Amino acid sequence: MNTRTLRFAALLTTYLQSANLPLPNSALRFIQGSLSMTDDQAGWIFTAYLAASAITLPVAQWLAGRFGLRFMFQLAIAVFALGLLLATHATTSLEFIGARIVQGVASGVLAPLSMAIALETLPAAKRGTFGATFTAIVLLGIATAPSIGGWLSEHYGWRSMFHISLPLLAFILLAATLLLAEKKAERRSPFDFFGVGTFTLGMIGLQMFLDRGERLEWFASPEIWLEACAAGLGLYLFVVHVFTAKVHFLNKHLFRDRNFVLSTIIFFALGFVLLSTMALTSPMLDEILGFPPVLTGCLTLPRGAGLVGAFILMGRVPAHIDQRIFVAAGVALVAYANWLMLGYSPLMDWPPVAIAGALQGIGLGVLMPSISKVAFNTLDPKLRPEGTGFFNLARVYGSTIGVAVVQTFFFNNTQAMHLALASHVTPYHASVQGLPLQALGGLNEMITGQAAFIAVIDQFKILLLAMLVVSPLILLLRKPVPTN
Repeated sequence: MNTRTLRFAALLTTYLQSANLPLPNSALRFIQGSLSMTDDQAGWIFTAYLAASAITLPVAQWLAGRFGLRFMFQLAIAVFALGLLLATHATTSLEFIGARIVQGVASGVLAPLSMAIALETLPAAKRGTFGATFTAIVLLGIATAPSIGGWLSEHYGWRSMFHISLPLLAFILLAATLLLAEKKAERRSPFDFFGVGTFTLGMIGLQMFLDRGERLEWFASPEIWLEACAAGLGLYLFVVHVFTAKVHFLNKHLFRDRNFVLSTIIFFALGFVLLSTMALTSPMLDEILGFPPVLTGCLTLPRGAGLVGAFILMGRVPAHIDQRIFVAAGVALVAYANWLMLGYSPLMDWPPVAIAGALQGIGLGVLMPSISKVAFNTLDPKLRPEGTGFFNLARVYGSTIGVAVVQTFFFNNTQAMHLALASHVTPYHASVQGLPLQALGGLNEMITGQAAFIAVIDQFKILLLAMLVVSPLILLLRKPVPTN
């Protein structure tokens, strides 16, 4: 009974830390209105959480071994709860983004530690198949959170979506305190702080460069130059460190396995598409098309149902079937769904969104488990722990870079399209002569909405291109031959 309670608490933690990432997605209009948040700052609601979790994710296991699994888990739960409280009391956009960073820092620790705790409650014979269950719960959190957030925001205010997690976190903290035994590493292995630090510097520099570039007019700003130099220097030092140092957190032998390298690139592209689609679709429905938050949230459910359902069914596929077939099918389905999104119209109702979302979810649900099997079935078992960490990190950074890229191009394209459309509205045009100022303001708002909608469609083209670019890599994958 105690082990089941502890396992439930660990899995609930997994759900909460994944669900809180897209939770505000369907309530952006309310959040922006109450915090006077600009559109480019709204993108930070997602990237701040993702980037912060990517920083702490690689060091979570080392921290647990150094300071104790129970202590670090309890501390991460407390920090996560603090981030939720800060979000509910935020009065400015910077305060809210700071709260999301606090949540993300804790989330990066909670994800691997909750899995470690759940594994300890299982018999050794069942641990090998638990990874699929863990991933399904992560996907369930991502899929269901926007609908929950939209419903709560419309009926109880957007701050209620963060309040609802607090009693659940209290239960998790109590279960960990009473049922989880303290555990530290018997032998403290050295940790490659230089490698993690340079990699983090490079990726965060790149993240800041993409997020802030459009707002600061790119290289006209000294800040952008600084962030570009940080990105270049960090990634350069990391690459040199990997190929010259004897001890580092990323074993260079990982890059000798062709399937692992190619699969990691495809997994990065999957992360690029996974959350970027949500970051575009919900604001399009909520802010541009005027859908109510409840409907906006509910329209994420077909995508989530397709994703989780396909993922579960993939677990029943016989092991002898070549997984490369499913990788190709998953990429094709995701690309087709993104192609359908290019046909969105300002006059559409909800069915096109539901159909495209469901097909994309099915494609992602097929692709995720199949590409994981292709990546690790040929990898040396000794390298799998490090490979798993880097593989998941690729998806996280794919999501952070993806959201940053689509947000950057969205604002740039919106301005360009607004300029192109508004150029036809002149004082000498017959249709606007004699119009009062109020009518001209309404006309400008309509043009802005049209420009924003066209810009959203352009970003779906980028997501389609991302899948098409990596699709030829499937032909280079070798047929998996399991190595026990």
